[in-house]
Amino acid sequence: MDAGNNRAKGPQPREGKQMEGLDLESVIERARGHDTEALGEIYRRYGRRVFGLCRYILDSRERAEDATSEVFLKLQRSIETYDGSIPFPRWLLRVAGNQCIDALRRQRRRRQVIVEVEDGATMVEVPSAEPSPLGAVMSKEERAQVRDAIERLPEKYRLPLVLRYYSELSYDEIAQQLELERNYVAALIFRAKQELRRKLAHRSK
Repeated sequence: MDAGNNRAKGPQPREGKQMEGLDLESVIERARGHDTEALGEIYRRYGRRVFGLCRYILDSRERAEDATSEVFLKLQRSIETYDGSIPFPRWLLRVAGNQCIDALRRQRRRRQVIVEVEDGATMVEVPSAEPSPLGAVMSKEERAQVRDAIERLPEKYRLPLVLRYYSELSYDEIAQQLELERNYVAALIFRAKQELRRKLAHRSK
């Protein structure tokens, strides 16, 4: 995402070089004090990551940019709830995930889905906030194919899959966010991985 060419700008730092030298804990503490430069620095460090999550969950780049912008506009208030119990990037991605889910609910696009739980799911590598060993050796073309395949999944599969492997939420946390039973979440993620494997296998032929 090019911060200069879309609307997902968020607060921008006025003294970027000064803020770059601060450790994350200091930046967060200043942001809690409504320091706009600190908020801008958080955007500089994590804006792309938040946009990536929003782009996976929502069905258009424009909506993802809107959601990203909203996350950082609301960060001044929401950062006060951060207690340090989990790494800040994971916490921020959870905030972004909630924002996207709320956006889907407002659009009345979310559905309750009941499917049977199946056994034998095989793990499929998907993009995460940090590069995995497999991701490190995948070519840019392969990563792009995985990203494209995820974006083409139906929303009912894409949303729990992204929350699980991008935001690193547990099944219980996903169930709570989506207001679904835990077994339903497990089934949706299993089906999502099946569909993702099918799409990737088809593209490789």
